[in-house]
Amino acid sequence: MKSLPASKRSGILAGGNWIIDQVKIIDSYPALEQLANIRSQHQGTGGSPYNILLDLAKLGVEFPLFGAGLVGKDALGQSILEDCAKHKIDTKYLKSTADAATSFTDVMTIQGSGKRTFFHNRGANALWDGKDLDFSKSKARIFHLGYLLLLDKMDVVSKDGITGAAKLLAAAQAAGLKTCIDVVSEVGDRFKAVVTPALKHCDYAIINEYEAGMVTGFRIRKEGVLDTVSLRHAAGAILQLGVKDLVVIHFPEGCFARTRDGKDHWQPSLKVPDKAIAGTAGAGDAFAAGVLLGLHEGWDLQKSMLTGVCAAAASLSDPTCTGGMKPLAQVEALKKKYGVRPPLEPNEDDF
Repeated sequence: MKSLPASKRSGILAGGNWIIDQVKIIDSYPALEQLANIRSQHQGTGGSPYNILLDLAKLGVEFPLFGAGLVGKDALGQSILEDCAKHKIDTKYLKSTADAATSFTDVMTIQGSGKRTFFHNRGANALWDGKDLDFSKSKARIFHLGYLLLLDKMDVVSKDGITGAAKLLAAAQAAGLKTCIDVVSEVGDRFKAVVTPALKHCDYAIINEYEAGMVTGFRIRKEGVLDTVSLRHAAGAILQLGVKDLVVIHFPEGCFARTRDGKDHWQPSLKVPDKAIAGTAGAGDAFAAGVLLGLHEGWDLQKSMLTGVCAAAASLSDPTCTGGMKPLAQVEALKKKYGVRPPLEPNEDDF
């Protein structure tokens, strides 16, 4: 079937993990068999497609949003579907199953620092294989898939070294969609086996510095300090693994991007004071939402990256993943409110 031209495409289709986060604000993280006090509790969104689509809706995008994945036939699953309807997210490809409960995560967030620890129940996400997605009928411009390493069916590596995620991304590309991935920051040795096959069918990769290092073997942060040389090497290695257009790596200090033609772009993050940080959960997805907004609209890459760090800053204002997101104008105004961190490299002069 002849694919639809990019000029006639509009919208972002995001598939993968759909999660309800139960966020507990605690006074400290206890050692084994010791106690910490829960100061407050909040329920929010979780998972790459859920967070990104909600953030885009709250930013006020005018293009269509589509969700794909699997939730349980239970109260949490129903709340996700209702939330999507409220924010005008098309759920044609977001199915319900009676075979597993809706996925949820208990997020323990330390009061003051915003540092968090996750206790995750994979639930229905573990059963999603994406076979119900018919890209030939989709008019979306971008297909985003996340998180690799947290989607059991997608992460299975066949005897020929191909994963379910790689096959799904290849099908999206064949139908004319641009493709993008995100990865979960797990501890283990699965990164190269699971993530590498998918990179061959990606137009964009938006990941953090830990994930980039685990995929490529470069040690990007040494004794807590970002190594910008290793960071650049990692981005180049990811492009060599098959990413077609762009690699964006984000970290607390900002972000770095390298394009297929070898151009490098740096963008420091905003100087958000500690007292304005309610939690860091969802900041990475908020950043991705800002970048994807720019990519969809054909913005200059530097503007897209700035929008990403502003969206991440907005996310920090709420303990849940998407509760802090605001309309785009308010998000962009945070640059003036907080200011931008110093350049990440001495030769930066365009901020």
